[in-house]
Order: sequence, then C-alpha cells, then structure tokens
Amino acid sequence: MASESGDLLQHPRRNLGNRYRSQAQKFTRLAAKDTSRAEENMAWAEQNARQAILHDFTDQRNWQCLVDIKLINGDGDGINAVLEDVFIILGRDPDLVEQLKDIDFLMVGVELLVAAFTRDPLDPDLWWKVISDTENGQQESVEQRITDFAQRCRRLDFSDQRANIIYGRRLERLRTNGHTELFIELSRHLLAHRPNNHELWMDLGRLYETRGEIDEAWSCYDHVQTILPHKTPRDDFLSRLKGAMDGEEKQPWSGPDITKRSTFLQQMESLSKRISKNPELDAVEETAITSQEEVSAEHPDLEKLKKLLDSGDTSEAFFLARRLVASGEDWAAEWLERAQKQF
Repeated sequence: MASESGDLLQHPRRNLGNRYRSQAQKFTRLAAKDTSRAEENMAWAEQNARQAILHDFTDQRNWQCLVDIKLINGDGDGINAVLEDVFIILGRDPDLVEQLKDIDFLMVGVELLVAAFTRDPLDPDLWWKVISDTENGQQESVEQRITDFAQRCRRLDFSDQRANIIYGRRLERLRTNGHTELFIELSRHLLAHRPNNHELWMDLGRLYETRGEIDEAWSCYDHVQTILPHKTPRDDFLSRLKGAMDGEEKQPWSGPDITKRSTFLQQMESLSKRISKNPELDAVEETAITSQEEVSAEHPDLEKLKKLLDSGDTSEAFFLARRLVASGEDWAAEWLERAQKQF
C-alpha cells in the first residue's frame, strides 16, 4: 500500500518516544545550567520533544514535555497549537475546542492539557479505569458513562489516523469487558471515518470469527488483506476453516457470495455517507451522472467516484470502489488505489 510508510510514522513506537523525551529533558536541563547556550539547547529540546510525539502520540508524558518546553520559551501560540493537536486526537470534540477561545495559554495552557488527559486519558487502560471507576464519589453509574461515551463517539470526527487508533483501543476495552454489540457498532463508525485502520478490522474479524459469523469475519479479514497485501489474514482464516471441516456432510467454504460482500460494503459506504464532508453531494451527483450518461458510455459510478475524491470524501469513495471491484468491475481497482493513497 502506497501510504503504509506514512502510516508507520504515526503508529505508536513507545521505545523511540521515551528516548526522544529523555533527550528533550536533558537539553532542557543543560539550558538551565548553561545560560550562554540556553537558546540553542532549548531549540534542541523542542525538536526532540516533537520527535517523541511523532514516534508515540499515545504517551501523555510526551505532550506534557513539549508544552513544558513551550512554556519555558514563552510560546503561548505554540501551546495553543499543541492543544489543538491533542483535541484532534481526542476526536475534535467541540466541547474541548470551545475551551481554546480567548484564553492566555501561558497562564492556563498546562492546566487545560492536564484536564483534557484527566477526562480522556490516551492510555486505553487508564481510560477504562476512569470509565469503570465506582469509587471517588462519582455520581454517574458505569453504564451511564459508557452510554455517554458511545453518544460522543457517534458525533466525533475520527478521520485523523491517531484518533482512530486511540478510540479503536478504547473500543477493544469495551469488548473485553462484555460490551460486544456496542463494540461492533462503534467500530464500524470509526472504520467509516478511516477504512485503513487494519488493527480495528482485525479485532472486528476475530470477534465475528469467535461468534461463528463466518461471512462477516471473512469480509473483515479480506479488507485487511486488501489494504495490506503482504499480510494474509483472509487466507489464514480460510485455512483454519478448511482444517476444521471434516466429514462428507460439510462443504468447503471459500468466501461469501458477491451479494453478501456487496451488502457488507454498501453498509459501510452508507455509514461513510452519513459522515460525509459534503452532504449536498448526492443531489449534485445525480444531476451530473444523468448528464454524463447522455453523452458518454462511462459507468454511472465513475463520475460519483471522481466527485467523492475531489470533495475529500475518501472513505465513501473507498467503500464504493471496493464494492464495485467485488462486483466484478475491474476498472474500479484504479479508483480504489487512488482512494487508498489519499488516507
């Protein structure tokens, strides 16, 4: 996949994150000791702090380190930019973004960061501890907090890869604690925002497999193998199935029929449409497609794919192209690849 190298840059690598954060703290201490080179050392400190976040955005200490350095440098605008980035990772929550208006970031920026992470820890285990805490005088029940979280998920923007990873791991905690149906619903919501979250597709596929929902499991594994051709979860799944089948009464299973595959992809396409960046596109598409059909023999979905990609609705274009390819429209493979490259 063309974007895989870019994906790796934003995938958590904790050891490198820790190493860069330690270097940032080292340069900060050197700046305090040697005032003659303080500016140079603080520049190196900030550069290493940024690298720490690049390599592991899931560690709150890395964000805290960068904000502390910007506070020392008196960079209020820089603290504002860091907080905006944090709130993107937390799903572009309007309630959080509202807090960034008309404030002195040098005075309260650090407190805002701490408050955000207290409410929404990046570490999934810490997050679940907050959600499931029955002590400390919390008034809401655990179920109410889970309900509130689900409602937030349905309205947040998870198009940022980091947000998708953070919330995907939170959903995994829901699944392991018995909230299976909610995990399935919210997973599909996250995947509609960003279809190339292979971790979440794998988790969803494993769940379907353990539930004996073979067609759905195959669709998830097939999706992973489509976006990461060097991985073979779909083929491995078929091998497990064939190895488990014995006796003449059982027929070999080779994958769901085209109708079921198309239905699965159409459901994801419809979900992507509901979170479209351009909800008025459908009406425009119908007119454009009608005109196109009058003057050209092109496939009616070709113009729709073009408009979706031009308008930034990459997820919907991706699922539409995948559905077309699954239905035997080989020409759509080129558009599937184009959509993948835009993630």
